[in-house]
Amino acid sequence: MSGKVFFDTNIFVYANDRNEPRKQSIALDLIRDAAIGSAGVVSYQVIHEFFNVVLVKSTQKMPYDEARLYLETVFRPLLVVPSSMALISDAIRIQERYRLSWYDSLIVSGAQQAGCALLYSEDLQHGQQFGAVTVKDPFR
Repeated sequence: MSGKVFFDTNIFVYANDRNEPRKQSIALDLIRDAAIGSAGVVSYQVIHEFFNVVLVKSTQKMPYDEARLYLETVFRPLLVVPSSMALISDAIRIQERYRLSWYDSLIVSGAQQAGCALLYSEDLQHGQQFGAVTVKDPFR
């Protein structure tokens, strides 16, 4: 079984949310541990969604210089699953089989393509398995 872990967008959003100190602490620990062990994985989708939240949707927007620094120091060291025809094709199959939202299907597909054993997400059902990938809600 792989030691790689896939992070859904909400982990990074909480890591930057001072209004949720308990979740922020958990998220920061998860990201730090994965970075130290070189086990963390994200997809381009996660990066896009994160910056859409912190630069556009948030009431307290992240400054652009801080966003560039976050990209370089947090996301760059993580293995990034690129967008591909295979990723999208698998996401279609996942959505059909499990009836997930399109974006959640892309997240699961990314975790599978990267060979991750664990998918940290608050949005999917804790304990649910998608092949070799198990969902864990770290905020439970």
